[in-house]
Amino acid sequence: MPYLSLGKRFIDILETRKNIFRIVLVEPEIPQNTGNIGRTCVAAASELHLVGKLGFEINDKNLKRAGLDYWPHLKWHQHATLEDWYRHVEDHSRVFYYSAFAQKNYTDVQYREGDWLVFGKETKGLDPKILQENADRALLIPLLGPARGLNLATAVAVVAYEGIRQLGLVDSRFEGGLS
Repeated sequence: MPYLSLGKRFIDILETRKNIFRIVLVEPEIPQNTGNIGRTCVAAASELHLVGKLGFEINDKNLKRAGLDYWPHLKWHQHATLEDWYRHVEDHSRVFYYSAFAQKNYTDVQYREGDWLVFGKETKGLDPKILQENADRALLIPLLGPARGLNLATAVAVVAYEGIRQLGLVDSRFEGGLS
């Protein structure tokens, strides 16, 4: 069965529990999405930041069900407001905002360990004012078909794993054969 071999830096990160990325969800509304994103964060050695009013309670069974048994392994933080979260950002130039209304492609960025990847709520996305103020770091995942957008959990996974690919944290050669 084919598998990806992990790069040495990725193994070092997993062993030291250092986080590759900081995934930020602003006012997420759907617990299943947040649970799935929590699971992705664990798999991608990244931490999760929940900002603002949530559309569910953290103890929501749907949140835990979607995250399965990964939730205890997740490093996560909750921030009351965007301003509260923003005070924790060490380098504001390494914060990227994802939106269907951005002009720059998400693959045009050279990702670094420790980057902040910010996503808006499922129904409205990020506030247009945030996107205007950060237009140079507002990024788009292009859609090729007639869809309004990707599911939030899917968008987070696409961006996180593009960053992991760019950082060379996983050896992309398949070993073994197809079964």
